[in-house]
This record gives sequence, C-alpha cells and structure tokens, in this order.
Amino acid sequence: MIDNSYILGLFGQYGFTTGTSSLSTGATQRLKAQPTPPWDTTRQAQQSDLLRAALAGRSLINEGAARLDVPGASADYGKLFTLYQGLASLAALADQAGSPGASTTQVSLADKRFEAGLSEVTGWMAQAGFDAFSMVQGTSSSLSKSTAGVVRDTSKSLTGPIHEGGLADPVAAFEGDVQFRMTIGKLETSVDIDIDLAEMGAQPRTLSAVISHINGKLETAGVQTRIGREMIPSEERTIQVGDKTVKLPDGPERWALMVRGSSVETVEFSAPDTADAVYVVQGSGAGNQLLKFTDGAGVGAAAGIGETHWVDGRMSQNGLPEGISAIRATETDAEGNVWMVADLSEGSATQPIKGTSDVALMKFDSAGRLVFSRALGAASEASGYALAISDDGRVAVAGSVTGALVNGDVGANRAVSDSFVTVYDLDGVEQWTQRRGATAADEATAVTFGDDGTVYVAGRAKSAMTGASAVGGWDGYLQAFSQSQAYPTAPITAASKFTTQFGTAGDDSVAAVTVEGNDLYVAGVENGARRAEALHPEPDRRATLAATRDLGLMGGEIAGLSVSDGRVVVAGTTHNSDLASGATVNTAHAGGKDVFVLSLDPSLTADGNDRITFFGGAGDDTAADMQVRDGKVWLTGVHDRPLGGLEDDPTEAYAARLDAQTGAVEWSRVWQGAGNQAAPARSPWRRAAQRAGPAWPADRCDRPGGLQASDRRHIGACG
Repeated sequence: MIDNSYILGLFGQYGFTTGTSSLSTGATQRLKAQPTPPWDTTRQAQQSDLLRAALAGRSLINEGAARLDVPGASADYGKLFTLYQGLASLAALADQAGSPGASTTQVSLADKRFEAGLSEVTGWMAQAGFDAFSMVQGTSSSLSKSTAGVVRDTSKSLTGPIHEGGLADPVAAFEGDVQFRMTIGKLETSVDIDIDLAEMGAQPRTLSAVISHINGKLETAGVQTRIGREMIPSEERTIQVGDKTVKLPDGPERWALMVRGSSVETVEFSAPDTADAVYVVQGSGAGNQLLKFTDGAGVGAAAGIGETHWVDGRMSQNGLPEGISAIRATETDAEGNVWMVADLSEGSATQPIKGTSDVALMKFDSAGRLVFSRALGAASEASGYALAISDDGRVAVAGSVTGALVNGDVGANRAVSDSFVTVYDLDGVEQWTQRRGATAADEATAVTFGDDGTVYVAGRAKSAMTGASAVGGWDGYLQAFSQSQAYPTAPITAASKFTTQFGTAGDDSVAAVTVEGNDLYVAGVENGARRAEALHPEPDRRATLAATRDLGLMGGEIAGLSVSDGRVVVAGTTHNSDLASGATVNTAHAGGKDVFVLSLDPSLTADGNDRITFFGGAGDDTAADMQVRDGKVWLTGVHDRPLGGLEDDPTEAYAARLDAQTGAVEWSRVWQGAGNQAAPARSPWRRAAQRAGPAWPADRCDRPGGLQASDRRHIGACG
C-alpha cells in the first residue's frame, strides 16, 4: 500500500483539498506561509499522466520538478513534494497492475517498473536528508507501541557545487585515484574509516553510487554520520538585448555533498599525501573572494563547478560576505581555520553595525565557509589593521576606533582616533579589550604574541602615549599587555606592562612587529626612510632599543617581517634598486616598483650573508602580504602593472614562493579576475594534506595553508 498521509501530515493536513476559497474585494490578502503542494487541485498531476511517465521509464524522483512558489522556502518542502510525486507514481503503477482489465503484458510491465521505482525512491530517501525532521522507511501496522524516545540533534556541513548534470551521469570530480580517511570521533574513542573509490570497480561513479559506497562504509563502522546530497537551484540567467532583458534557459542542475553528523560525533577528513597550500583573499569585479592554491602535483587539476578565472593549482574559489569595505589581515590557526579582520561598511540582519563603519573578526573553516563573524561594536567608526593568533589559542585584533568602544569610554578625545586591542578565544568570545590612546590621533597597525603570552601592539601616535614621551610629528610606539584571571570562573583582565615611543622629529610609523625569543623586531618608516629595529624587553617593564638597520629610501611599503632559520626577513615594495646597500643581490631590480625580500643577520649589523632578492617585471608590482615558513617566503600582490596605469586599468594577481637566501623562485602563479580586476590582500599559509578529488566539507586538503589577497596587501602564515 502506498500511503502519502504522513507527508500530508507533515505539511499540516490529511487528505486532498477539494474546496475553493475566495476573498472579498478590498480584503487584505495574507502572505503565503507555505508553498503550494503538488496535491493542491491547481497543481495535482493526473494519475494517467503519472502512469504514462512511469511506464515510459522516466525517473520517479525529480527534485528539479518540485516548484516552490514562496521565496526562501525551506528545502524540506521541495524534498517532501518530490517524495510525494514519487509515491504517487508508485500508486499509479500499483493501480494499473491491479486493474481488472489489465492484460498480462501490462501487469508485467507495471510490476517491473514498480520494483525499479521502489528501489529508486528507497535509495533517494536514504540520502535525501531533511532539516526539520527525520523520515524513515517502514511498514504501516495497526499495532501502536509507545516507547521512550531520545531526541538526537544533527548537524550538517555542505560543500560547494561538486557536480553539474544529472544524477545518472558520472561525476568528473570522482575520476581517477580518489581516496581519503574519515575519522569519526566519539566521547572517548575514534574510528578511522578509509574510503577508496577504486573499490567500486567498474561501477560508474555517479553521485548516488559514490554516496552509497561511502555510507556503506560508515554503516559497517557503526557510526551515525552519513553523507548525502543537496541540489543547488539554478541561478536565473538573462541577457540585455537593446532595452529589453531576455531570460535565458536555466543552466544544468548542480549538486553539493552534505555531511550529516550528530552532537555525539566529530568528523575529520585526511588524505594520504601532503603538499603546501596557500589562501589568497582578493578583491575583483565579482567582489571579495577567498582562493585556495596548492603547489602539489595532481591537485586542483580543473576549475570547480561555477568557478571563474581558474589557474593551474587553484583548488577552490569562495565569495566572501557582503558589506566588507576592506580586508586588513588574515591568519590560520592550528586546526586549519582561516581568520580574517575586515572593515564593515554595512552589517547583516543578524549583526548590524552601530556607526558608519566597524571591525569584524571572521572565522572560516578550511573549505572557505564562514563559521562566525564578530563585530567590535564601535559607536562611531573603527578600523582593524592587524591580527595575530597565539600558540595557546588566543586571537588578537588591533586597530583604531573613534567614539565609544566600551560603554561610557570615548577616549581622551571623542573626535580623534585611539588605538585598541581586543583578545578573543577560538570560539570568538571576547576575553578583554584595551584602549590606550594619546591626546591627539593614534592607531595600532601591528600585533603579535610573545612566547610568554604577552600581547605586543605597535603603531603610530601624534602625541605622547600614556606612559611615554612624544618625539615629534607622528611617532612609532610599542605597547605590551599581560592578562590574568583570579580563579577559573573569574573575568580575564589585562594590564599594561610598558609603552615605548620612538622616532624622529619627522613622521614615523610601524608596519610590522615580530618576536623571536627575548627580542622584538619592528619594521617601519622613520622620516621617510625604511628601518628595521630590534628592541629588548627588560624585566623592569621597559623596552630598550638594541639595534637599528637603515634600509634606505624605499618609495614603497613594508609588507611583512619575520624571523626564520636564524635570519630576519623583511619584504615589501620599492623603486630603489640600491635598497639595503651592501647586501648581495640575488636577482636585480627589473624596473618600476618591484617586490623585495631582504635576509638579514639577527643582530641587524651588515655582514657577508645579507641577501636581497627583487621580484617583478618592468611595470609596477606590489606585495600585498608576506609570510615565512621553513625558510621559504610566500608573497602575493598585483603583478607587473604597466607604468602610468589608471586605477580602473586591468590588473593581474600573483602568488609566489621563493628562497630568501638564494632568491630562487620555487613556485608562482599569475591569474586574472572578474572585470579584469584581481587585487590580492593578506594571506596565511599552512601545510595541507593533498589528494585528488572533490571538495569535501572539511576541505580539498586535510589542513589548509594560505596566502590571502585583497585591496590591502598582506599575508599570514601558520605552521
């Protein structure tokens, strides 16, 4: 017996609607709360039509045919309507087989199509996945048993589009050697489940077949987690013909994979091989995007579904949320999540901004999906310029704020900007905020963590910072903060350890800060010249200047500063082909503004091992960000823009890895963006697990890495 009453009950009614209703003229019509179902008399398909289609061999399950006439309706409605139509077709076949006038041939054909259709519906139900309720296949019985049920909540993780076409078509992303491991964590143990699509033999690797293969492995392992699929509605396509907008046919169906887990299980994906991976955050004609690259062979061999301007080695392309006016900094944490500090010009429905602009801390998983966003909550205006993540899982954001930040605190002068630093935990919960401003304007431009947990903030100020003395013009400054907690449930509080102000009578600033053991290094501008300085924090709450290295007039910007393999590495852009005079030149300046990578002794004194490498073409190149790992320098920015180009002229982006000591370029990519605009920003790097195949919810890699690029040029790295 084919019983659709359960589906009707989920929709809020039993049986079919046969009556009609009308509204009197002048009455206010209520907005529809639910889509019109297929059993409505205005949409109900004739049983003869269903029978004819089923006997002709057409699929009984067609998610694309489920029409929803309420914008934003839950996807559950479409799945319920799809299931209803499938069961209605089975009922039509059953009626045909039981018809007294049916011939033997007709009964045989109806029985054959019924068995095939039942298998199709059963297979679809096993992986459909509903959000608001659970549905299981069973046998209707007159016996009713009451049992104590335990509600099990579920969590879903959805990939981007992985397949374009019909469900019976092989999936290109599943071709070749596709294998990976799923680790399902439970309360006190974990289960490793190895997936190798080669075990499917000659069976076509369709979406349904692969999902069934994986779910079979999961069921055998005795875990609750399952893989499903989700249809992504086709986007409306139009073309402008004269003054008329012509609607084009919808594109092919697109499908995503879904991991359906539970609160008692965690899911991790890993791969047998590893390769470096890098994220690039960029601005383009299509808005802000998060790109992911790898230098591993055989990974990212083709563009993903719906992706544009693909280049060899790119693994994914994801759009960033609306309302971002500038991307300031990015980092990755030990779990492979990407953290981003951005300026917001407008908030969302769930996170409005109070003033004209605010700072947002955003966390993305390794597949590029937004996990959460935290707005600073500035009453007037705020900008975030720097981001750092500590080894113990703290996240620091530093920048400038005008007006109130903490209730009742508008700073020394509500009309000018003050420096701030806010520390969060890895769940985005604010731990503490410090606002330490001068009477005149000041702003924090760099932040980092010391080995002992101290938070170091660097920036610039137009007058004396609290606890320091002004030098003249804009001065550079360095602040240190410690945190404490009286007992485990007490609030975390922060205290200032010291403030050091330095510079010249001219305008000075700090672009980057890093810590190596007991030494602090800062890089910035003093009276127009670029300098690298080493400071030594003293036990008596001071920081004293230990060494200075004048790099010379630059005509560019500092992009990053790091200490790696016993060398201080500084990167940026310059017009000066004689920058850091005395250093051995690995690769000569090519003209215009080139990227430079400078390797110095930790003492900052000149020696025979100093090396400088220029990177770029005859035009203007930029360094949006720099990161150093394992002695290798990762860079991103705008590539070889023609000299004298206008702001709207086409731009290309690049990402590259080079050896700071030899100057060898070990890997590089150049690409275009939508509207011929591609402008990278900041970027974190990670060691990533490499594998061929689709982008699973965890990632195309086990652990990501990244360069990220956008209007402001930066890179963040993680090891």
